Amino acid sequence: MAASLDDDYESNNQEYYALLNVRKEATLEELKASYRRLCMLYHPDKHRDPELKSQAEQLFNQVHQAYEVLSDDHSRAIYDLFGKKGLEVEGWEIVERKRTPAEIREEYERLQREREERRLQQRTNPKGTISVGVDATDLFDRYDEDFEEMPGGGFPHIEINKMHTRCTFLSPTWAPLTNSDTAVLSGSLSTHNGNGGGNINMTVRRVTSAKGWGEVELGAGDILGPLIGLKVFRNLTPRCFLTAQCGLQFSPRGLRPSCSLMTARHLDQNTMGYLQWRWGPNSAMTTSLVRDTKSSHFTLALQLGVPHSYLMVSYQYKFQDDDQTKVKGSVKTGWFGTVVEYGAERKISRHSVLSATVSIGVPQGVTLKIKLARASQTYLFPVHLTDQLLPSAVFYATAGPLLFYMAVHRLIIIPYTRAQKQELVLLMQESVRRIIEAEESKMGLIILNAWYGKFVSDTSQRQEKAKVIDVTVPLQCIVKDSKLILTESSKAGLPGFYDPCVGEEKSLKLLYQFRGVMHQVISADTEPLRIPKQSHRLESES
Repeated sequence: MAASLDDDYESNNQEYYALLNVRKEATLEELKASYRRLCMLYHPDKHRDPELKSQAEQLFNQVHQAYEVLSDDHSRAIYDLFGKKGLEVEGWEIVERKRTPAEIREEYERLQREREERRLQQRTNPKGTISVGVDATDLFDRYDEDFEEMPGGGFPHIEINKMHTRCTFLSPTWAPLTNSDTAVLSGSLSTHNGNGGGNINMTVRRVTSAKGWGEVELGAGDILGPLIGLKVFRNLTPRCFLTAQCGLQFSPRGLRPSCSLMTARHLDQNTMGYLQWRWGPNSAMTTSLVRDTKSSHFTLALQLGVPHSYLMVSYQYKFQDDDQTKVKGSVKTGWFGTVVEYGAERKISRHSVLSATVSIGVPQGVTLKIKLARASQTYLFPVHLTDQLLPSAVFYATAGPLLFYMAVHRLIIIPYTRAQKQELVLLMQESVRRIIEAEESKMGLIILNAWYGKFVSDTSQRQEKAKVIDVTVPLQCIVKDSKLILTESSKAGLPGFYDPCVGEEKSLKLLYQFRGVMHQVISADTEPLRIPKQSHRLESES
């Protein structure tokens, strides 16, 4: 687990250092000096324009937060190990502060486990799902001779043919009764094409030992009727567990008994094997193998049952980027036919995830499924394109959402994000003028030109400008006492910088003047830099 934690947080533990422009080994005095200088630079009271004042206040708060974390030895040790996410775990405030990094890591893992348990057992926010079915078969399955006789027949007819909503008005609420007994209350409402109903459930769970528990469930609803159920969980070995469940549903059609038995085993650190037997309205025997790693998720399942028997294989690849991008594909074949699905998922904001999936089946046809998950709400839009296997429908279902997302991302999201970051440069203009005047008076360090990004070649100036950004003002702003010192952190984390070519190798190109002499240097993205230096002096000026 230690290795995975290192991978998760290694990319984040330099952000505060880059923001303050100090090395990771910086002393408290170095932190204080950088903090005071940046506070004077970004103080909101120095700006009259409301928009600039708001931007300055935001950056001022970020600098203050970074200093608060790095100036405290305990918080700094946690941040160095786990990054920002480590500081968000509840419970650090009651932990003894004199601990080694190994002890801090162990305590973090314990608090993280407790946090996950609270998430699973104390979810009180209501959840909702809205599904809107769209029938767009007229785009591909229409027959021109039929439409010629109908008014307005030249336009395809697209309609919403079904709508389903489900709201959990009472999320599972856990109430401890004794040291070993817990009561859980939950409820939900649902509607489908104008008809709906609801149900409410109460479960009492008793922990019988460290290896198992049992629970009794009582439910009532206006659709299926009352329910009585019993469930037992037991750890057979440290790597294997068993779950048994039986129930009795009092439906309008009479009593409907059901029973299920599932056993699972950890085959290795990332692989689980499941064997499940169900008896009741949908009796089946299911065997599945699930392998989940940091970069992929694989599932193989075989079900033999009445009325559904199938074989399914699915694979999901997880990109290690900030947007948590995933691509997935699956094949499922059985008595109902064969369905092939593929799609992608990406995080588009802090609390929103967008995904699109193309489903191609026989005899189902082609369907495009769009899903937006925002906080506790989920919106589904299954768009049925055709009942046949038409290459044109498959092409448009695949290329349409991809091109639309790329256009919105490139034309709206990226320019908006860059504009926000470039606004920080306006905050520095007044300070830069004062710094330049002070440096000119003593023949000090003047940044004449600074470019950051990917440089193709000296002759490809046109391509260079498309992949680099001007960072002259942000660099001049951090000049102090005729010196500019950059740490080994990624320079994209500096105020006024952004990454102009994500995923590509970048460097910083500087042309500066010191003591009236021109100097030039090119520095790699994470390479520390200290100027001025005699070795940077241009030959023509020597």
